[in-house]
Amino acid sequence: MREMKDSGLKWLGEIPADWALAKIGGLYSIRNEKVSDKDYPPLSVTNKGILPQLETAAKTNDGDNRKLVRVGDFAINSRSDRRGSCGISPYDGSVSLINIVMVPRNEMVPTYYEWLFHTTQFGDENYRWGHGIVDDLWTTGWQDMKKITIPMPSLDEQRRIADYLDTKCAEIDALTADIQTQIDTLEQYKRSVITETVTKGLNPDAEMKDSGIQWIGMMPAHWDCIRGKYILKYIQKPVRDDDGVITCFRDGEVTLRSNRREDGFTMADKEIGYQGIDVGDLVVHGMDGFAGAIGISDSRGKASPVLNVLDTKQNKRYIMYFLRSMAYSDVFLALATGIRVRSCDLRWNKLSELFYPIPPLEEQEAIVDYIDSILRRTDEVIAAKKEQFSTLEAYKKSLIYEYVTGKKEVPLS
Repeated sequence: MREMKDSGLKWLGEIPADWALAKIGGLYSIRNEKVSDKDYPPLSVTNKGILPQLETAAKTNDGDNRKLVRVGDFAINSRSDRRGSCGISPYDGSVSLINIVMVPRNEMVPTYYEWLFHTTQFGDENYRWGHGIVDDLWTTGWQDMKKITIPMPSLDEQRRIADYLDTKCAEIDALTADIQTQIDTLEQYKRSVITETVTKGLNPDAEMKDSGIQWIGMMPAHWDCIRGKYILKYIQKPVRDDDGVITCFRDGEVTLRSNRREDGFTMADKEIGYQGIDVGDLVVHGMDGFAGAIGISDSRGKASPVLNVLDTKQNKRYIMYFLRSMAYSDVFLALATGIRVRSCDLRWNKLSELFYPIPPLEEQEAIVDYIDSILRRTDEVIAAKKEQFSTLEAYKKSLIYEYVTGKKEVPLS
């Protein structure tokens, strides 16, 4: 058991007795040279390190006023809402002015400090030294960051810790990537079950006929293919004084915003055109329906007119699943006439002209029961895998912190 000592710092706690402490400003100098992204390619500082800025990334309009980054520099985002966004740059390039670019002063193992700076505990300590009005505008500038005290093991131990974490975290990342692949596969399976069942039914031996509709294809011979205006009714209900705001989310849930989250939404000063929604109403989002924002409301409330509220004598969940199948198959995008990227205007005039495969009501109910049961069982498996994913992520964070602060020692090979 190695001898430990109190670092005198809450975020570090105890460290090995033979480790030293140093200020960030004693280990790094700052690079503050202003450049243009025309001369130095734009880079993004992310929680996965320093990456080339994608052409699809949001533009910051700072192209002629950026910071120079050289290969081997360490860049860290100074904003509190970007905690953990940092890394050693593998490129010469430019980063936004909100980032601090640091150059190693002395002999060190840069990857050891990269692991240290990625810990949640350092992120919290860095935040503590910052200034601001509200959390997402809270920043820690170089004049404060350079005063933060960090551990300084021997070069040999820095190297051993960095190499060990490189190996162990790569193993954990491989496991989490595999779990994420399994989750993605299960989500795709759910979609395929919906699409197959609402267009082909449950009887594999049923006589089939050509629906005449490209995205439906062959369907059971005893089914009808009917335009939406003959089976659906567009409804607009009055708003009540105590109605909360309802949102139709892209995962298909239609519920009060307060049941999920309130942040990130723009609230209208005047509720012009708001409509009432009741429990059990079929809702199709007029702008996000292409991404699966189609569901049955579980709440009473009010919503913007961008939501289509529909009624039908058919099974609402069957209609819902069919519309979702069109979203999953990108049919709505193919039918789009707008100019916005990844958007499709799904107003009533379009929904009313679409053709819907309509089985007998009893068969619709059986199809819905089957889909519900498959989705319920699959969601249980997905939830278990997400728990595994979270456990591995928590273990990785704990592992990094314990080794970069010396609470666990890398065994000598």
